[in-house]
Amino acid sequence: MHSNSKSSDGEMSFLQHLDVLRKHLFRSALVIAVFGIVAFSFNNILFDVILFGPLRPDFKTYTLFCKLSHALNMGNTMCFNIKVQHLQTLSVSEQFFNHMWIAFVAGLIIGFPFLLWELWRFVKPALRDKEIGPVRGFIVIASVLFIIGILFGYYILFPLSYNFLAQYALSDSGIVETHNTLDNYISMISTMTLVAGLIFEMPVLVYFLSRMTLLTPAFMRKYRKHAVVVILIIAAVITPSPDVTSQMIVAIPMYLLYEISVFVSAWTIKSKKL
Repeated sequence: MHSNSKSSDGEMSFLQHLDVLRKHLFRSALVIAVFGIVAFSFNNILFDVILFGPLRPDFKTYTLFCKLSHALNMGNTMCFNIKVQHLQTLSVSEQFFNHMWIAFVAGLIIGFPFLLWELWRFVKPALRDKEIGPVRGFIVIASVLFIIGILFGYYILFPLSYNFLAQYALSDSGIVETHNTLDNYISMISTMTLVAGLIFEMPVLVYFLSRMTLLTPAFMRKYRKHAVVVILIIAAVITPSPDVTSQMIVAIPMYLLYEISVFVSAWTIKSKKL
C-alpha cells in the first residue's frame, strides 16, 4: 500500500494528515501575510498612533490612572510624569526591519481568529458529534481572550513597566543617562503584548488539558494558594514598579483568569461524564 493511500477502514494515513495540516497552515500564513502587507502600508497609523502612543503624555492609560488617583483621594500618586523621549537607531537597517517585524505582528494579531478557524477545520473530522458544539465555541472564546490580552498588555502592562524602567536611575549624580533605541522599544512592546495575549489563553489551555484528563479542578483548587503566590511573583517581575497598586492591577486579572480556569476545568470534567 502506498503511503498516500487510505487504509481499508477509510482512515487517513499519517502522511495524509500532515498534508492536510500543511494546507491549513499555508492558508493561515497567507492570510497573516496579507494582513501584514496591509499593516505595512499604513506605517503612520501603525507607529505614530499605536506603537509610539505610550510615549506621549496624553496616552489614555496615563490620563485614566491620574483620574483614578484623584477619585480615590490619593492625589497625584498614580499620575505619570511622562518625559518626551526620542528613540535612537544604531544601524541604517534598524527602522526597515522593525517595520517588517511590527507589520508581521499586526498581521498575526488580526489573522489570529482565522488561524484558529483553520485549526478547528483540521481537528473537526476527528471529533464526535457531541464534541463539535463545545469545541466550536473555542474559536470565538480564544479570539476574544487573545484580543483582551493584547489590549491588557498594550494599555496596562507595557506602559507601567516601560515608564518605570525609563525613569529608573541607579545614581542621583546624573552621570548615567538613558537613551533608548528603537530596536529595544519595539522588542519590549511587541513581546509584552504578545505574551499578555498568550497568558489570557489560560482558560482555553485548561479546557483542553481537562479534556485529556491531564488537569482536574480538584488539583487547581488544592494548589490555589501556590498559584496566588506565583501570580504575585509574576506581577512583581513584569511590573518592576514598587507601587503596590500597579502590581495589583496586573495580579487581579491574572487571578481572575485562574478562577475562571478552575470553573472551566470543572465544567469540562462534568460534561465528559454525561
